Parts: sequence; structure tokens; C-alpha cells
Amino acid sequence: MAMTWTVTWARRRLAALAHRDLRLFFAGAAVSMLGSATASVATPFAVLDSGGGEAELGYVMAARIGPMVVFLLVGGVVADRLGPRRVMVASEILRCATQAALAAALLVGRPGVWTFVVLVALWGVGEAFSSPAQAALIPRIAGNGGHRGDTLRDANALAALAQSTSTVAGPALAGVAVATLGPGVVIAFDAVTYAVGAVCLALLRVKDRSAAPDAGAEATPVWAALREGWARFRSHTWLWVTTAQFTLFNLLVWAPFLVLGPVVAHQRPGGAREWGLVMTLYGAGAVVGGLASMGGRMPRRPLVVATVATVGWALPSAALAAGLPAVPLAGAALVAGVGSAVCAVLYATTNQRHLPPEVLARVTSITTLGAFALGPLGLAAAGPVASVVGVAAVLGFGAVWQVATSALVLAVPAVRRLESGGSRDEEDLTAVRT
Repeated sequence: MAMTWTVTWARRRLAALAHRDLRLFFAGAAVSMLGSATASVATPFAVLDSGGGEAELGYVMAARIGPMVVFLLVGGVVADRLGPRRVMVASEILRCATQAALAAALLVGRPGVWTFVVLVALWGVGEAFSSPAQAALIPRIAGNGGHRGDTLRDANALAALAQSTSTVAGPALAGVAVATLGPGVVIAFDAVTYAVGAVCLALLRVKDRSAAPDAGAEATPVWAALREGWARFRSHTWLWVTTAQFTLFNLLVWAPFLVLGPVVAHQRPGGAREWGLVMTLYGAGAVVGGLASMGGRMPRRPLVVATVATVGWALPSAALAAGLPAVPLAGAALVAGVGSAVCAVLYATTNQRHLPPEVLARVTSITTLGAFALGPLGLAAAGPVASVVGVAAVLGFGAVWQVATSALVLAVPAVRRLESGGSRDEEDLTAVRT
């Protein structure tokens, strides 16, 4: 009986994969993200094996993040102009080429740090163009998925599921492969996965442009196109309020947790094994949340459900601050992982339903940049601040902050009242026209 119910539940949740384009999209995304997850583990070891130290590794990590910040907004403009699929295919090809070049350099010798910096920076450029393009591509894929009201939500859930499964499987696969085959082979595998992703995207039966080309739009300067996206972003209260919440979340909650969590685990008998369990269950929770978001019905008030789900991120910080043992800490991470996938799917679907497709990539680039802009500052400041006020104080503050800000977001009428329907102009859009 239980087995029958489980099979029925799984079939209902994965029904979206019956549609050809959604299958191709999920396969390409899952393979590409798996490669990225393995490469993120292999690259630091490649730098160290090539004679680099902490400073050189820092240069390489900065080279990956810097171009993403610089080119993210431009990537949104380009995706809106040229079409998101074209941009995503080009991004996959660029990252395939950079990883293939890096793998070749590692397999034939010990490349210098600037080889890593240049190639990893090019990888970051590709990522900057891919992220906003994917958000704009998903509604077009969902439009070919039977035109069901919840197909868009299912497509976003598939994207979240691909991300979360790669987060769980990638590091485990990379750890074994790096130890037995070396980082060069793992990075070569990443190059192959990008090629697979490019082929899957190229096979999609979607239009690269949502409408006939607009000569006036093509001639618009990049800064003017960005201004239009910014005007659309600030015209929706629910959009900038939730973005502001995530900006401060990454600064005050998640960055300190990622830095101080290993510090706390290192002082316990379980050490790295305990921290690995915590992060594994966080990824497993995201997988469960992604599956739970597929099938069924879209909540009538999606931002209310999404905001409640963000409260789950307070639990791991609170558990660490309270000194709880490994099992309840891992359970808190599991709940947070479920919430992370649920809110990601609902936020993405809401944006795609309530924003015009011709500006969706630009607005997504703004929300992504806003959400993560202060993350590096949080990573850098967590240790020094904890040395002054204590680790428990920093983590405890983060937990309280997350609960409090979630309550404040729910108090905003534009967040509470926004429905899951397709109306795009709930608020005054005067700012868009100025």
C-alpha cells in the first residue's frame, strides 16, 4: 500500500517530464549543473596541485565571481534582445571551451596562476549571461508544455531540482574522481557536460524571439535598456521588497552560517564529517522541496507561502548558536533545504507570470545582482565580527533576523495580496514610462 502510494505520488510530481521540451531542458540543466558542481571541487585542488597557495587560490575564486557581478546586468539586456536560448547556447559553448582549455593545460603540465585566472574569468562571463537568460527561457519552454496553468511552476521546479541534485551528487562524485583520476579529468568532464547542455538547448522547439524584432529596441543603448529594466523592477513593491530581504539574508544570515558553521564543526568530535552531513541533508531537503513543488496546484498567494518558507533558513543558524548536536542540526538543515527549493520555485514563477517577457531577463539580472551583491562582504566580515562578539551571537542574530524580516515582508500588503494569476500590472507602472 505504501509502495503504491509512493509510486503514484512520484508519477504525479514528475508528470511534467512527459513534455518533450521540459525533458530536454531538465536533462541539459541537470548534466550541466552536475559538471559545474564537480568542477567547483576540482578547481581548488588543481590550483594547489599546480603550486599555488592560499593567495593564488583567492585570486582564482575572485576571478570567477568578479565577471559575474560586472556582466550580469549586461547579460540580461543581451538575453532580452537576442533571445534567451541563443544566449544560453552561446554561454554553454563558451564555458565548454574554457573548461576544455583548462583541462588540457592540467593534463599536459602545471599551468601558472594566470592561466587559471583568465580561463576562470571567462567561465564567470558565461555564467553571468546564462543566469538571466534561463529565467527568461523557462516561460517559453512552459508554453510548449501543454499550456497547463501549472506548467510554468513545474518548469521552475525542474530547474530547482536539477540544481539541488547536482549540489548533492556533484561534490561526492568529484571527491572520489579528484583523488583517483586527478582534477584535470574532472574539469574535462565538466567541459563535456556543457557540450551536452548546449545540444539539449539547441534541440528545444521554442522561438528565440517572443515577437517580431523591434528595430527601435535594437537601437536602444545598453544603459537605456537597463534603465527600463530598473524602472520595471522598482515599480513593483513586492519585487524590490523580496529582493531587499534576500540581499540582507545573504549578508547577515547565510554568509555567517557558511563561514562559522565549519568553525563550530571543527571544534566538535565529528569535525568535517558532521559538517558534511549537515550540508548533504540541506541538499537532500532541496531535492525534496523541488519534487514537492511539482504537480498539484499553485498556491493562490504564492509570495505568502514563499516568505513563510524562508523562515526555515533561521533553523540551522539557531541550532548552531544553541550548541545542538549533529542530528538536530542536520534536521534543521533538511528543513531549510526544503524551504529553499519551495521559495525559489514560487519566486521565479511569480516573476515570470507578472512581468512582461520582453524585460524578464533584465529584471532577473537586477534581482540576482541585488540578492548576492553583499554576500562577499558577509563572508569576509563573519570571522572578524565573531572574534569580537562571539560565534553564537553572530549566528543567533542571523536566526532572529531571518524570522523578523520574514514577518516584516508578510506585513507588506503588496506581498500578501499578490495572487498567482497572470495579471502583469497590479501596481502603478508610471515609473516605467518616465
